[in-house]
Amino acid sequence: MRTLLPVLALTILAAGSGTARAQSCDTLIDKVTAATAAKVTERRSDYASFADGPDMTLSLACGSPVLSSVGAQYRGASPPEVYFETFGRAGHAVTGIDAATITEAAHKAQAASVRLRHSNVDLGGARITCSAMVSPDKGPLTLCAVIEHSDRS
Repeated sequence: MRTLLPVLALTILAAGSGTARAQSCDTLIDKVTAATAAKVTERRSDYASFADGPDMTLSLACGSPVLSSVGAQYRGASPPEVYFETFGRAGHAVTGIDAATITEAAHKAQAASVRLRHSNVDLGGARITCSAMVSPDKGPLTLCAVIEHSDRS
């Protein structure tokens, strides 16, 4: 039993190395900032939020050893193209998936979310999820996120 614990610990540590999940939150924050030019408004050891204009924010949940995600929030029911492009670049910074692929998937998920309130599009290694809602104090909102998952196929 004593030899099993160190082997198990090494296996867990080895599994955490590799993808974006092994990157520090500071590294991911810097990558999102560089990719989007959004301004950091809050920074913690496992989370950051960003402002990108008056109607758009980004949020980053850093996972170590769990997987990371980045979300984009827009005040309005019909986000402009810059919303999707910024979201695609932020998603690429976190997941390594091509920004155009994320942008295209976000368009599909957002269009479906208008009808369904919530929609997902799966990509190799991540899920794009979008929601459409109306907040009592903020009005219509569009929320999209790209969430890493362990299936990198």
